[in-house]
Amino acid sequence: MEFDFTWLLWALPLAFALGWLASRFDLRQWRLEGRQAPRAYFRGLNHLLNEQQDQAIDAFIEAVQHDPDTSELHFALGNLFRRRGDYDRAVRVHEHLLARGDLSSKDRERAQHALAQDFLKAGLLDRAETALLSLEGTAFESEARLALLAIYERTRDWDKAAAIAQRLEGQDQGSFRQRLAHYRCEHADQLRKQGRTTEALALLETLVGQVPDSARAWISLADMRQSLGHTESALEALEALARHVPQHLPLVAHNLALWARLCHQPQRATAVLTAYRSAHLPSLDVTQALASLQPDAEAGRRLYLEHLQQEPSLVAAGFWLAGGGFGNEPSEQLVKQAIDRACDPLKRYRCAACGFEARQYFWQCPGCQGWDTYPPKRVEEI
Repeated sequence: MEFDFTWLLWALPLAFALGWLASRFDLRQWRLEGRQAPRAYFRGLNHLLNEQQDQAIDAFIEAVQHDPDTSELHFALGNLFRRRGDYDRAVRVHEHLLARGDLSSKDRERAQHALAQDFLKAGLLDRAETALLSLEGTAFESEARLALLAIYERTRDWDKAAAIAQRLEGQDQGSFRQRLAHYRCEHADQLRKQGRTTEALALLETLVGQVPDSARAWISLADMRQSLGHTESALEALEALARHVPQHLPLVAHNLALWARLCHQPQRATAVLTAYRSAHLPSLDVTQALASLQPDAEAGRRLYLEHLQQEPSLVAAGFWLAGGGFGNEPSEQLVKQAIDRACDPLKRYRCAACGFEARQYFWQCPGCQGWDTYPPKRVEEI
């Protein structure tokens, strides 16, 4: 049987036509998908501008499905998950990016940094620490160290915090000198609680020599010496505080007066407190401590009156009235109770950064975790 070449002549044009149709279909499909991906992307941006995070996430997921190789879409999606509090999905997105072999080194560092932020927001501090440590030597090194510093402060690992702060000191990130002093004071407090008072005392004595303008170092040293029964040397530490950082003297004015009386040298405290009143604005704590050193109540009332002449103060007025003595009459007791209640909120300390108020003075604000954000003055004096 002979082969009919006529069929071959018909088959070649037919195959060519089918191939051309298939290519046109693929091209149209590719163009359609290409139009859909940016359309979803811009739709997501529009939702973001309208603060519609859920709709934006849906749009970006659609865009990622159309173009799974685009890293920027993954970063946008991961950041949205984190902002919404969906940390598990944010971690999966950034871990997927890190698992890609075609990711550039710059995007890899960026993904690592984003993953560390996911762990931080989720409260997984150990995993965040590991992720941040891997950013050493990258463009995110300074940011990673600041985040590590916050982690070590939260976990009260003062040795590691000090090591990170010393590295940041030379990176144009501001001065960490005072913060390092706080870390050493915290370390000394830990040693003291462990019964290692000799080591704690040596640490503080070295610290005041290295950072003499650290008010906390002098106050901690004075408290340590007093707890060991060395009242005379504790008094000397407070006198040194008045020389180096006099603005913090109101915090220890009462202890200064008390310890001077215990040493039978009230004139030493009187001299320091009087010098402060002459050089600085009136202070309620300084005035009250100085009044406690006066030979009689009337002399103390004169000090409160002088304070009122320089600066109006409801608390000082209350002290002045109390110095005159309240009788046992019910009406007088009611007046005393009303004044005490009105004065109580004015005696607190307030954080200058977040406004958190407390009866006691904090070196680190419990609200915003900032260091040295509490002025050494009462609310009424600010």
